[in-house]
Amino acid sequence: MDTFVIEGGNPLRGTIRVSGSKNAVLPIMAATLMTADITEIDNVPNLRDVQTMSKLLTHLGADVRFTHRRLFINTRKVRSWEAPYDLVRTMRASVLVMGALLGRFGKARVSLPGGCAIGARPIDLHLKHLSALGVEISLKDGYVHLQAKHAPKSTVRLAYPSVGATENLMMYAASLSRRTVIAGAAREPEIDDLAAFLTAAGAKITARRGHVEVSGADRLAGVQHRVIPDRIEAGTFAAAAALTRGDLHLAGARPDHLGAVLKKISDAGARVEEEPDGVRIVARNRPRSLTLTTMPYPGFPTDMQAQFMALTSVGDGTSVITETVFENRFMHAAELSRMGANIAIDGRVAVIKGVRDLKGAPVTVSDLRAGAALVLAGLAAKGRSVVHRVYHLDRGYESMEKKLKSVGASIARRRN
Repeated sequence: MDTFVIEGGNPLRGTIRVSGSKNAVLPIMAATLMTADITEIDNVPNLRDVQTMSKLLTHLGADVRFTHRRLFINTRKVRSWEAPYDLVRTMRASVLVMGALLGRFGKARVSLPGGCAIGARPIDLHLKHLSALGVEISLKDGYVHLQAKHAPKSTVRLAYPSVGATENLMMYAASLSRRTVIAGAAREPEIDDLAAFLTAAGAKITARRGHVEVSGADRLAGVQHRVIPDRIEAGTFAAAAALTRGDLHLAGARPDHLGAVLKKISDAGARVEEEPDGVRIVARNRPRSLTLTTMPYPGFPTDMQAQFMALTSVGDGTSVITETVFENRFMHAAELSRMGANIAIDGRVAVIKGVRDLKGAPVTVSDLRAGAALVLAGLAAKGRSVVHRVYHLDRGYESMEKKLKSVGASIARRRN
């Protein structure tokens, strides 16, 4: 397995171009299954998760080509409506084909995704609300069997603003020749991007403050679509600038998608400047202590919690982080402690007493965002850090080590 070898202590200075959003492109790729046409998606990051979704679409009968940050997906010959275990188990986002296959064929058979390193993350909400939209659901041999049966309700209300459930509901509703309202829906920018794609393809979707209205179409057409920039990648590099007392221009980042993250970056003492083509982060001093709680968008994102634990580990004072979205998402704390961080965990609350310096150490990545936190800690630490199992990072960060090296980091990938 590949590792990152990092010599810490270099402030990051320069420009990083933010890649397209992983969490936006995956549901859009799934939604192409509804078109029976050719779709072109631009600004696509070259990530392991994109490759996995491409394999799943290919298994279902699509022709998928990736070149120069563009995906060309031909779904005219898709005949299968089954997503098998071997593919779904490698990436939870694979369950997003559920709504798309229902929309295309009126039925689907999708493997249950199983557990996850950061918690169980069940799909109960997906199934409950698809059922409300007239889908008959049964479970057998580790698979979910779905069949469109009867006239659906015109309104469903989510008990929790699940992003994946909202996306599956949007895709299926886009195939219904009627108006559907999804109340209590997720509000993430990725939801808006999926709505824009489906609208361009022939549906009519409006999404505003957790209220999504979908007017479906009998047939959706292939379109050209450009994916939004990745707000979590941008937030990660913003935290890296603050942590290393650097000066980074994040080209392509959208401040309107980063409100809660940029607010905390500012609270930590860094200067945040909105620019015509992105955001600039300038930090000169040791980070200030912070108190933050993860929440659904527009609150502070759970996908940035680990990176901010790395930031506050060298903060001036005591910080408190409360994780409300996922259980078991503090696994990076033990690895940060190996580097000298002072972190105490009590259930879903982490208390971080800032130290002046972290020390380089060998550490192991447990999941995607935990890995980002360990890389950030290595960039700030004194001495050498070796980050193991970086394949997790390849799922969600495009050429992470190359981007960091271009702005002054001493980081190299070692292939074992």
